[in-house]
Amino acid sequence: MPTSQSKKHAYSALVIGVSAGGLAALELLLPLLPNSFSLAIIVLQHRGENNLTSIDDSDEDFLVEYFKGRCSMPVFAATMGDKIKAGHIYIAPAQYHLLIEQQQTFSFSLEPPVNYALPSIDVLFESASHCYKNQLIGLILTGASSDGSQGLKMIKINGGLTIVQDPSTAEASFMPTAAIASHKVDHILPLKDISTFLINLSLKDQGDD
Repeated sequence: MPTSQSKKHAYSALVIGVSAGGLAALELLLPLLPNSFSLAIIVLQHRGENNLTSIDDSDEDFLVEYFKGRCSMPVFAATMGDKIKAGHIYIAPAQYHLLIEQQQTFSFSLEPPVNYALPSIDVLFESASHCYKNQLIGLILTGASSDGSQGLKMIKINGGLTIVQDPSTAEASFMPTAAIASHKVDHILPLKDISTFLINLSLKDQGDD
């Protein structure tokens, strides 16, 4: 019989914020997660100049198609009104802020950029933290702006788990460094260790059930 304690603290979703150097970082993370991985994953990659490496980002679905061919988990574009499902990877669109509603569905916003970013990691993380509370994991990877710092802090305030890529392993260290400065991060990990950490965490949650 599962206990209320284990149910309360089992993680349901992982939000990932990444910017400059993001494609290489995501390539070393997402394809290593097995199709049995139990969390929903929502990825927000800044799509501006120099944030993607050696690809044509004119097609907004490029990242979806790119990772569909590389990941064991199913990969989809985050779509307005879609119910977020466990064991799926969702990629944020390029032209809108992505939010998560209380019903665990996606919505879009045409509000101006936040922290000079559209879409904004802070906007996604803050809305996700209000929805999932202590069942959420927030992860900040490589990037050249401070976007995501306040959103990650909000995840921590609402009882979620916060993880940041070790800046020394990031192609662009500014974003992870800013996130670490924003609050007492739970885990600072080299990029190569993050997938194993997440898999073990997911398996532990399943074991608690």
